[in-house]
Amino acid sequence: MKSAFEKMKYALAFLLVILATNFLSAQLVRNQGQDGNIRPDGKGGVIHAAPPPDAIEASGPTGQAVNLGNGINYNGGPVMRANPVPIYLIWYGNWNGAGSNTASTRSLIEHFVSVLGGSPYELINTTYGDNTANVSGNVSLGGSTFNTSTKNLTDLGVQSVVASALSSGALPTNANGLYFVLTSSGVNETSGFCTQYCGFHTHATLGGVDIKYAFVGNPDRCPSACEAQTTGPNSPAPGVGGADGMVAQIAFQQNEMLTDPDLNAWFDSSGNENSGKCSFKFSVTQSCGTGCTYNVVLGGNEWLLPENWINANGGRCGLHL
Repeated sequence: MKSAFEKMKYALAFLLVILATNFLSAQLVRNQGQDGNIRPDGKGGVIHAAPPPDAIEASGPTGQAVNLGNGINYNGGPVMRANPVPIYLIWYGNWNGAGSNTASTRSLIEHFVSVLGGSPYELINTTYGDNTANVSGNVSLGGSTFNTSTKNLTDLGVQSVVASALSSGALPTNANGLYFVLTSSGVNETSGFCTQYCGFHTHATLGGVDIKYAFVGNPDRCPSACEAQTTGPNSPAPGVGGADGMVAQIAFQQNEMLTDPDLNAWFDSSGNENSGKCSFKFSVTQSCGTGCTYNVVLGGNEWLLPENWINANGGRCGLHL
């Protein structure tokens, strides 16, 4: 599904209030009605459709890889089990500009992806599995490419950007990978970026292969909506928080893509996927000394990452097992 974030400095309690009211992750627009047929739409919303015939909503013997009874349901679909799961990045727009649209931002985000695998944060996803095996908890940077168009994107346009990268050979066609379209701040996604979501994930058959992909926009386009803090731990200047905001959204989306890649595996009765169950939650934070906060140190960098739902011991939000 989709993702999270908003303001900072005063106190954690005050921050969380601001986040809850202003940060538009992919989880904000949601029908909370419970009719038994709610499923995630990949954008933080829900659709009303009959559940898969093999959906499982209660504890019961289902095989070692499916761990039930922790506040989230298994609905029969596959998880991403590769070890590692490669993450591919498509840099769309002008990434040689100013602010956070820079080579420095690209380098920072690629570094984050390259060190995420096997981290305590990532190992939360190992609590999810299907009838074959569990998520490995290991991801890697599979590669990156550029699309220098600066045209605004529709949902179909995002899919076309991914399809073009695959058909041109810029990136491999890999059913076991995750693809991210990362847009510079001058680019809009017209179905609701900054107003309904900050990122989303979905899937499509491209080149005869089920491809899992996500959209993450540069939140410096709308910092009050899509940044937990406008100046983050890795900001090059005050008010330039795009890199940190994108990293948080990438973390959020890849959690959900690993555990619910085809939108038919792990989500609760309200349609919340694992990250979505922990929207606006950051656990205990520390000051980074420049008016910002962080909660994870990874790859030598401080990050403010969203909590993820731990599918064990009754279930809870956390940053590690």
